[in-house]
Amino acid sequence: MFNCVIFEVMYTLKKSLGQHFLKDENICRKIVSELNTCAFTNLLEVGPGGGALTKYLIQIPDVDFKAVELDEEKVVFLKNNYPVLNDKIIHQSFLDIDKPFQEPFTVVGNFPYNISTQILFKILEWENEVECVIGMFQKEVAQRVAAHEGSKVYGVTSVLVQAFYDVVYLFDVNENSFVPPPKVKSGVIKLLPKKEPVTIKSRASFFELVKTAFNQRRKTLRNACKNLFDTAVLQQPIFDKRAEQLSVHDFAQLSFQMK
Repeated sequence: MFNCVIFEVMYTLKKSLGQHFLKDENICRKIVSELNTCAFTNLLEVGPGGGALTKYLIQIPDVDFKAVELDEEKVVFLKNNYPVLNDKIIHQSFLDIDKPFQEPFTVVGNFPYNISTQILFKILEWENEVECVIGMFQKEVAQRVAAHEGSKVYGVTSVLVQAFYDVVYLFDVNENSFVPPPKVKSGVIKLLPKKEPVTIKSRASFFELVKTAFNQRRKTLRNACKNLFDTAVLQQPIFDKRAEQLSVHDFAQLSFQMK
């Protein structure tokens, strides 16, 4: 297990990029073990940093591996320490990259916490191509993604992700598993494409409905979403509810009644 002193000698940790590098080998092995329950031939790691996970991932046989890393210092470090990565690192922000493989692929990573929700929405753009996601998030974000209706943390991210993926909350990760230790706990979740996708009017309509409903989550749908539906439709009993009381399927069905 690396200690803090060794990490600081290897490279600089940059707060501006939300860098908290995993040092706990047991957690690394647990993530890789979960990853190996998915069937994949193409694998993308997001934010490899110092290579805590990477050193295990590059040993998985018969897999086309790529990693996306924004920090040039870390790119140099990884290539120097793992020569096999010389032509496998995409030196960009994950939010700016094109689809990394022509075929379906799996995504894994200790996601930078400052853009973790944006990472999920980027993955949703590729949802027909991403066959599994194993990701570490700030715990409250992981809980939000996995939450169901009725929960206080159920919200926009919960609904939009779960419309396309089944989400499983796997395990918590303690602050001391990282260098430097973040001020929050972390959680690892798993996303698998729904075997029976939710039917929606259109992606644009569905996203607009969900975001509008939760934008004023204390109001009933009748008040929060009154501009999206005709007056007659708004008389239905479901509009007496608040956004957090609706399931993903409820939102999907309502999308077909939008103006």
